[in-house]
Amino acid sequence: MKVIIYMAISANGMIAKSDDNTSWISKKEWYNYILITRKAGNLIVGRRTYNILTKQPEFSEFKNVKLVVVSKNNKPKIIASNHFIVSKPKEALKLLKNFKEVIVAGGGILNKSFIKEGLVDEIYLDIEPIMLGKGISLFREENFETKLELLNTKKISKNEIQLHYKIKK
Repeated sequence: MKVIIYMAISANGMIAKSDDNTSWISKKEWYNYILITRKAGNLIVGRRTYNILTKQPEFSEFKNVKLVVVSKNNKPKIIASNHFIVSKPKEALKLLKNFKEVIVAGGGILNKSFIKEGLVDEIYLDIEPIMLGKGISLFREENFETKLELLNTKKISKNEIQLHYKIKK
């Protein structure tokens, strides 16, 4: 199983504004996010990301995706029979063990947990043409270091690019 972090980020590494607002993410980026998630057939998110996703008009696109929420406290209300809650990243992977690829898509606390536990194989970063003064960073601040190998770059639109990295283990 290949574990992939897939995130849209601002040019300065934020995944949302401080109030969880992601309205700055382009429609093209949402489309890419939906495509990769549907192709994999699964998605792992944190509680806050789940609450944000369920309010997006695009959320209906995930109806056939097995979705796992990782949350130790303040568990969200699950809104579909193919959505599950676990408390640890390894539990999420165990639920998705029959999938070839697993998509992890935030937030910063969840991304950091997967990286620190050495569970991630690849990272896709879709960089939006905006900088946010305050916000939620791609990885919650903590002392860690992970070496990457650039596999590919792709222009998504006139002002958006995608970076594809492999985690060096």
